[in-house]
Formats: sequence, C-alpha cells, structure tokens
Amino acid sequence: MALKTRVKEYREKAGLKQNELAELVNVRRETIVHLENGRYNPSLKLAMDIAKLFHVSVEELFEFTEES
Repeated sequence: MALKTRVKEYREKAGLKQNELAELVNVRRETIVHLENGRYNPSLKLAMDIAKLFHVSVEELFEFTEES
C-alpha cells in the first residue's frame, strides 16, 4: 500500500511554510518534508494534530492506495 497525502495542498492554502507547520505540530521540518513526499507514515497522533489544525478529517488528508 502507498500513502497518498494532501498535507502540502492544505499547508499551502493556509499560507504556512514547512517549518511553521512543523512547529505547530511539534515535529522537525524534515518530518513534514518526508510526509508531503509520501515517504513517511505519520503516527495517529501526528495525523490527528495536522487534521485538527486544518479543520478536516484524517481521511481528508491521508489515503492508503494499492500500489500498481
């Protein structure tokens, strides 16, 4: 399964830089970079913190898809 994320889209809509989002959810900027590139599976807490920040559901931000 592959992780599809919309974090970058929501972050840019909110006018936040990667380091600003990282500070708001208490992670390093590199974590946000990897998350946006689909190379990092977030913990449930991190996923919920980001979703809460953007006022959306976790499912709106993250989706697991079948790899082809």
